[in-house]
Amino acid sequence: MLHFLWDSISFHTLLIFLIVFLFVADYMKNRSPKNFPPTPLRLPFVGHLYLMDFKDPITTVKKLTKKYGDIIGISMGSMKLVVVNGMRLVKEVLVNQGENFLERPEMPIHKDMFSKIGLISSSGHLWKAQRRFTLSTLRNFGLGKRSVEERIQEECRFLVDAFKDEQGNPFNPQFTLTNAVSNVICSLIFGNRFDYHDEDFQKLLKLLHEIIILQGTNTAQLYNSFPSIMKFLPGAHQTIFKNSKLLKSYMQEQINKHKEDWNPSESRDYIDSYLQEIAKDKGSDTFREEHLITCSLDLMFAGTETTSTTLRWALLFMALHPEIQARVQAEIDAVIGQARQPVLEDRNNMPYTNAVIHEVQRKANIVPFNVPRMAAKDTILDGFFIPKGTVLMTNLTSVMFDKNEWETPNTFNPGHFLKDGKFCKRESFLAFSMGKRACLGEVLARSELFLFFTSLLQKFTFQAPPDTTLSLQPAAGTVTDPEPYKICAVPR
Repeated sequence: MLHFLWDSISFHTLLIFLIVFLFVADYMKNRSPKNFPPTPLRLPFVGHLYLMDFKDPITTVKKLTKKYGDIIGISMGSMKLVVVNGMRLVKEVLVNQGENFLERPEMPIHKDMFSKIGLISSSGHLWKAQRRFTLSTLRNFGLGKRSVEERIQEECRFLVDAFKDEQGNPFNPQFTLTNAVSNVICSLIFGNRFDYHDEDFQKLLKLLHEIIILQGTNTAQLYNSFPSIMKFLPGAHQTIFKNSKLLKSYMQEQINKHKEDWNPSESRDYIDSYLQEIAKDKGSDTFREEHLITCSLDLMFAGTETTSTTLRWALLFMALHPEIQARVQAEIDAVIGQARQPVLEDRNNMPYTNAVIHEVQRKANIVPFNVPRMAAKDTILDGFFIPKGTVLMTNLTSVMFDKNEWETPNTFNPGHFLKDGKFCKRESFLAFSMGKRACLGEVLARSELFLFFTSLLQKFTFQAPPDTTLSLQPAAGTVTDPEPYKICAVPR
């Protein structure tokens, strides 16, 4: 009987049945639960990918917010995520209900690069242990103390000398700035800095930067939605995986070198301290060599790209706003002069310079959607039901450019951080995020930004090359970079 029925079914009937079955299965699997946040029309299989402009996701989300409100449900293939906008809801997710949204989602591209380990992608006990150990170790090596300030000052001298070598001619400052910033975190991780002409280290920095840029491409985003299909196809995601393998290999070499002359009773740097922890924590899954590789790479990523990118934006803004640059230099001359290097104590006496640095961070907006979170349990957010496992995106752009929070949100205006001539903190300044998973290196980044920025403006005036118009057009990527540019560092 079954054989007869099978033979009597035409190929077309079978095909229609399969298509209907797949559509129904997709609907049943991906339908939104009751009282889920407002969601645009979802197409079968692709979800809301048809709405997304990966080159300008900020504008896409802005349009959806206007139509659906400050909390929106979106499907990217089979991945469900919720985007929250505005200070009230962002603070609700990151602080008020922070414990409910403390975990990291399993984003396919990150999972295949580094698994769910390290400082950025881990969750639960593993994340808490790695973060606690890393903060404690970095403090032991001088984070927030005079010794790290001296490391930054030393690097400032090298950076100023490198800029002097350009003799006021047009040059691209990207990899010199990146090398300088990276040297500070590298001195903590590896115990040494790298020369600006070290070819191997320059290659490493290029690999890091390429990963950041390529994560904003269409194929990388499609990999997050359809990993089982995309892993067989060519594209930027394949370059990301190749680069990450090379970076892991480099880090393993550094660890092996440390093992050769390792003295368990004396820690020279982060790697030594972690090796001590592995030896002390034998048999545990919390501290292992693969975790050390990923934690060290996370520190390099976070401690290099964000700060160096902010400094590139800073030089660009100064060249485009010469009157603001002149005011910063006047304050530097009055407080520091030309005879000595800037020190962190100067920051308290330089409200305008401090305000300019903060405005660079606000306007550059280098991590527009923050690092994704995941609901650790079923949660009610602003009256809507957020099921366990839902990915949460906190749209920091909606806060940093909110007309209700800032007087002139779309204008570069240091006055946002000044009140009666004094520096004024703003709660809606979220360059380092907020809550328990706020940027681990905030103290270091703030110190670097002040010392590098003031050291450069103390010695140089930054200008566009002759017959060149500098652009504020950002490049697509995980971190919002300025498009590559050349600039003139004219000695003062």
